[in-house]
Amino acid sequence: MTIPAPLSVDEVSDARFLELARTADHPVPIEQAPAWDAYDATVPGREHLVRLAVLDADGTPVAVVSLSRYEVRGFPYVWAKHGPIPLVERTPEHEKAIRDALAADVRARFPWAVFLRMHARHAAPDLRELLQTVTFDRTVIVDLTPEPDAIMASFSKRGRYKIRQTLKDEAMTVTEETGLTAEQFEELYAIYRETAAGAGFGIFPAEMYLRMLDTLAPHARIWVARRHDTGPEGDLTPGRAVAWVIAVVHEDGGTDYYAGNNLEARDTNAALRIKWEILMTLKQEGVREYDLFGVGSDRAPQLMGVREFKQQLGEIVECDGAWDVPLKPLRYRALVAALGLKHALRR
Repeated sequence: MTIPAPLSVDEVSDARFLELARTADHPVPIEQAPAWDAYDATVPGREHLVRLAVLDADGTPVAVVSLSRYEVRGFPYVWAKHGPIPLVERTPEHEKAIRDALAADVRARFPWAVFLRMHARHAAPDLRELLQTVTFDRTVIVDLTPEPDAIMASFSKRGRYKIRQTLKDEAMTVTEETGLTAEQFEELYAIYRETAAGAGFGIFPAEMYLRMLDTLAPHARIWVARRHDTGPEGDLTPGRAVAWVIAVVHEDGGTDYYAGNNLEARDTNAALRIKWEILMTLKQEGVREYDLFGVGSDRAPQLMGVREFKQQLGEIVECDGAWDVPLKPLRYRALVAALGLKHALRR
């Protein structure tokens, strides 16, 4: 099937955007939803711009997208984070037609934009690898519609064994701690610094994660795994945090976003236990799938370290990776050259 040409682009209201997006084959990504706008507004250099629908020659919507303004090294660009949301089959031809229509519209609508960053399932000559940012094109998605026993059975043999062992561990608890204060988050942020140092990636200041939890409430939530010692009377002491996860829940989809765990968590499989508790909580709330948010691949070698861990919870599937579409080719090449020089000097 081919999309009837020519395609056009129209601005749509938030309500119409959600109405159309909900007909797609996956839950609406929160980064595309109106709920994300408040978070963008709190981050310097970001601003939500517009929501659009791409229409075929008959006026039938074939995709919807939310666009925001970002900036890198003084170069402004338009970011369709986890968009566009296709309403037709994800073929290379459909993606290219939608992408061409959006690129033409963004050039006219936002003439200051150096490039358009967007997602696509298929590589193409007009797509460029991202500047400075890691993307992923493989992930693990856990189906939460079966009964708990069936969900457990979908895990790998090793994953099932480890989770069942942690469920017997009376010294470990996992609770949702959404609403914690900045002082309480310091304990968790120290764990994140340890995680980042061991894995070799950078992290934001603590305020960034607290801002996310605040502005994306009630969608952004945090779970914490704690270890408890046995007191002199046989009772358990207040637990020390060993692992935590910020998850974002939007409508009937949930997503891992940030997670930290220390050496004690790795020794006790606390990271698996915390995932199980999140999955079971969200299942009870009617969430139908949970995205573990990326594993390593040829495009994302930086995520190879989490690939084996996440495979314990399901099969790896394809997802739409992010790409850059140059709108001002000369300025885009200058930006590529500047970043290349920066990396060379750093080395």
